[in-house]
Amino acid sequence: MKTFAPPLHHATVRGFTLVEVMVAMVIGMIGMIIMLQVFSAAEGQRRSTTGTGDAQGNGAMALYTLQRDVRQAGFGFNALNALGCPLTLPAPASRTLAQLAPVVINPPTTDVPAGDANSDTLLIAFGSGNGSPEGDVVTAVLGLQLGLQTAGSFATGDRVIAGPSAPTVGCALTLATVTAVTPPVITVPSSGAVDGGTLFNLGQNPRILAYAIRAGNLTVCNYMAANCGAACTATDGTCSANWVPIVNNVAALRAQYGHASTATSGVDTWDQATPQQPSPPNQDTLACSWARTSAVRIAIVARNSHVDRDQITQQAPTWAGSGATAINLSARANWQNYRYRTFETVIPIRNLPWMATC
Repeated sequence: MKTFAPPLHHATVRGFTLVEVMVAMVIGMIGMIIMLQVFSAAEGQRRSTTGTGDAQGNGAMALYTLQRDVRQAGFGFNALNALGCPLTLPAPASRTLAQLAPVVINPPTTDVPAGDANSDTLLIAFGSGNGSPEGDVVTAVLGLQLGLQTAGSFATGDRVIAGPSAPTVGCALTLATVTAVTPPVITVPSSGAVDGGTLFNLGQNPRILAYAIRAGNLTVCNYMAANCGAACTATDGTCSANWVPIVNNVAALRAQYGHASTATSGVDTWDQATPQQPSPPNQDTLACSWARTSAVRIAIVARNSHVDRDQITQQAPTWAGSGATAINLSARANWQNYRYRTFETVIPIRNLPWMATC
């Protein structure tokens, strides 16, 4: 008798159908899209926050730098007989500046080449000497030797400026160097000093600083170390060597003088009118105009470093010096795709009030 093995029963194995697989893929893709959108929004917010923080830091640093130098402006030559006179600088500058003044806004382009469009330039001068900032009376001129009332306040290597005894039409100043001190006389080659005139001691480390916005950076050039008046553009190698970037992503620098109409009125006018020699020439009037220019109002427009896909800035910023008129930023490509912060302040020129009123 034959014995037959029972038939084999194969277990039924069920998997995912094509429809189920496709549904799972769609759900996964939707989840991934949602996660990517959330990540993109979070990343955009992070970059926006970081960029705004960068603009905040850059603007504050730029404003602090300018405040620090403007507050020192005029130290060492705060006297009427020095203000408004042309100043000849030695090498490496080897140039004559149009006027000696604490702060000059938009000086001639031969003194400070123009920076970025719709932005101002500044020329700030101050000394570091130990003598009287009103100068020392020259009691005698003996060739290269000058007799002074307080020769002991000078030291070898000090930079000095010899001025007339009173504001004089046609005055011309020269920045010279003290080569020897043997009180009561000092030795100063090529000083141009006259008997009865005034010798101003700017110390061994004076500053004649030119500021400009170049290629979106706040840059500075020190006339004591370079010829800042040399023609330059943003791509000129000589310009980039002389002009040192100190703060980046600065879109604009705007400035105005604060003028006083009388000796006792205080600042009552704000404008960009640099005091000039009247007609007919009158050095007293020119020097007095500078003495009454006792403050500077400055605005810095900083932008974040991140360019947005959309035009997120519909209206350019304004400042106190422009009233309701917006600061023109249109010279910059895609300027509306950046976020901006405006910083402004009023800086008194603290060394001018020490001079005689006029």
